[in-house]
Amino acid sequence: MQCSERNLSMMMDLYEMTMAYGYFTDGLANMKRATFDIFYRHNPDKGGFSIFAGLEQCIQYIQNFHFTDSDVEYFRSLNLFNDAFLEYLRNYHFSGDVDAMPEGTIMYPRESILSVTAPILDAQLLETALLAEINHQSLIATKTSRIVKAAEGRGVSDFGARRAHNMDAAVYGARAAYIGGADGTATVLAGQEFDIPVGGTMAHSWVMYYPDEYTAFKKYAEVYPTNVVLLIDTYDVIHSGLPNAIRVAKEVLEPMGQRLKGVRIDSGDLAYLSKRVRAILDSEGLQDCKIVASNSLDEYTIRSILDQGGCIDSFGVGERLITAKSDPVFGGVYKLVAVEGKDGWEPRIKVSETMEKITNPGRKDLYRIYNAQGKAVSDLIAIEGEPVDVAHKFRYVDPLEPWRIRHFEGCTAKKLLVPIFRGGKLVYNMPALRDIRAYVQYQLKNEIWEEEQRFENPHAHFVDMTPAYYEEKMNLLARSRNQ
Repeated sequence: MQCSERNLSMMMDLYEMTMAYGYFTDGLANMKRATFDIFYRHNPDKGGFSIFAGLEQCIQYIQNFHFTDSDVEYFRSLNLFNDAFLEYLRNYHFSGDVDAMPEGTIMYPRESILSVTAPILDAQLLETALLAEINHQSLIATKTSRIVKAAEGRGVSDFGARRAHNMDAAVYGARAAYIGGADGTATVLAGQEFDIPVGGTMAHSWVMYYPDEYTAFKKYAEVYPTNVVLLIDTYDVIHSGLPNAIRVAKEVLEPMGQRLKGVRIDSGDLAYLSKRVRAILDSEGLQDCKIVASNSLDEYTIRSILDQGGCIDSFGVGERLITAKSDPVFGGVYKLVAVEGKDGWEPRIKVSETMEKITNPGRKDLYRIYNAQGKAVSDLIAIEGEPVDVAHKFRYVDPLEPWRIRHFEGCTAKKLLVPIFRGGKLVYNMPALRDIRAYVQYQLKNEIWEEEQRFENPHAHFVDMTPAYYEEKMNLLARSRNQ
């Protein structure tokens, strides 16, 4: 089957369809609505926050959710479902509601980032695809943000496509990297699909193809005189690559009225080499020539290079960005939190001997609380529709220290989840990718404490509860002991 023939609606675990069939056999007329929440339990790399990414692809998935004739015939071949259910699938469309954080929102563990409310059959079918999109792109966006922070204002570009886990991972990883703060990508398809700035010059094969390094550099400069960045580590950075690059700058580009834009180092001791290269370039009157570094970089190697005085102007970051190599799993989960009953919504809770796996039950509102200076001091979980007025003295519960009496006062609150779908219809205007990226940067600069952004032992952002919500959760836990 060709990739263009894939129906992504089939991107599901089989248990979603077996459960959907079970609900179907109970009767569509009696089917209850349910609410599922997506949340995660840990920030990658023991960081202080994560970045919500992948919402646009979730929207596209839900909008296009359907089953083709060939899909139905495949399900028939499994001998699990009756004809009535298979015919139902032919005309299926999602009919529920979705709420989510705007893409690019800074987020924290154990809080809802996307919520689905729909007939239980509809809600069950979305689990795998939504998690796949959100887990992957949130992971890469978060990793990129760390790398960009380590670069301290220097340019960062995604060079990771060839080391990505597949072509989709490369393209959507580049999108997520741009959200996380990368300036551009080397992946052409990502540039075409998402209008991300693309960049790239040459590989070692270009240099090796020609009989000598100088000729290779000269040929490239003649083709691209206004944007010459030469890869100088094919043979020897200091004794071959750099002298030939300088020769091209003097003999080829300057007579054309052009300047050598940059040199790239892709191997060796990048801190040491970049300092040597910078000194030689400056001595030759090429102070405006930039130094680009690549080769298995991440936030830690970049920080180390700069701490050693490395003279690097921008970084091309590949495998450790596109795979989030140091912590490659973003543990988002999709859990049932409420079922509609005769007298309203009935909360549901998942209980575990592992405390972090106990879910936050029920339909709820999530607020970000800001102090008078506009800094986010906490996120607050409340029962859906519960009044929250943090301008005046408002008691809240820290679930990790519930015995303490704590209050917000003189603060403002912003509801974090916004309507995306209502009755299966899209009601949300998706912002441009550059605006999502800018939103991330705004939050990190203006709203999120610097102490939450450090790499080692970051301050833990508080996710608090209203007293009413905390009491509801404790009551459910107590009742669960009688199950």
